[in-house]
Amino acid sequence: MLRGLLFYLYVMAIIKEQATSGHGLSQIPGQISMSNEIRRKLIHLGSISIPVVYWFLSQETALSILVPMTLIAIVTEILRRAFPGFERWFRSFFGPLLRPHESSTRPEINGATFVLISACLCIAIFPKIIAITSFAVLIISDTASALYGRRFGKREFLRKSVEGSGAFFVTAVIVVFVVAYLSHAPREFVAFGGLASLVAMVVEGLSEGGSSIDDNMTIPMAFGAVMWGGLELWQTGLIPVL
Repeated sequence: MLRGLLFYLYVMAIIKEQATSGHGLSQIPGQISMSNEIRRKLIHLGSISIPVVYWFLSQETALSILVPMTLIAIVTEILRRAFPGFERWFRSFFGPLLRPHESSTRPEINGATFVLISACLCIAIFPKIIAITSFAVLIISDTASALYGRRFGKREFLRKSVEGSGAFFVTAVIVVFVVAYLSHAPREFVAFGGLASLVAMVVEGLSEGGSSIDDNMTIPMAFGAVMWGGLELWQTGLIPVL
C-alpha cells in the first residue's frame, strides 16, 4: 500500500510538471527544480532501508554500522569547509541536488548527514519499535509531503502547504498502522502514533531550509518523544518488544 501511494505521488508529480509550472506554492524562489527535488527525495526514500534492516538487527549491531557511516559524513562536511578544492569536487557530483543553504559560500550541513545523525540518535535513545516507526515516518512522510506539496500545494499551512502537510499526516498514520500490524501492537500504539503523526506534521510544517537544525532530525525526534512518552504515561508495558 505504501509503495503504491508513493508511486502515485511520484507519477502525478511528473505529470503535473508542465501543467502547473509557475502556479501555486510549488515555485518558491531559492528552491531546487522539481526534477531535482524528485531525484533528491528518491535518494531520501532509499534511507527506508535503515528502519527495515534495523527490524532484524540488535541495537548494538545497527549502531556499529551507522556510527562509522555518520562519522564519514561528518568528516566530509569538515573537508568541504576546510578545502575549497574538495568543496568544488563535492559540488561537481551533488551540486544540482543541494538546496541553496547547503551549497552557499558557507554551506550548512546537508540533509543526508542529518539523516545519518538522526538515525543514530533514534536507535540510541528510543525503544526499537519507536525508533523504527519514527524513522520510517521521516523517510516516507517527508518524501510524500515534499513531492505532493510542491506539485499540488495551493493553500498555506505554517511554512508549507495544506496539501503537503495533509500528505505527511496521512502517510504517517499509514506507517503507524503497518508497524502496529506487523508487531501485533495494542490499539494504544495506533492512538498515540496518530497523535505523534499530528505533532510531527506541525514540526515539518514549521521547518524551513537554512535553519540550524534540519527537519531530518526534528521530525523523528518529535514523533518518537510524543509516542514513547504517551505510551509510557498511559500504561507501562504497551510498547512491543522486537
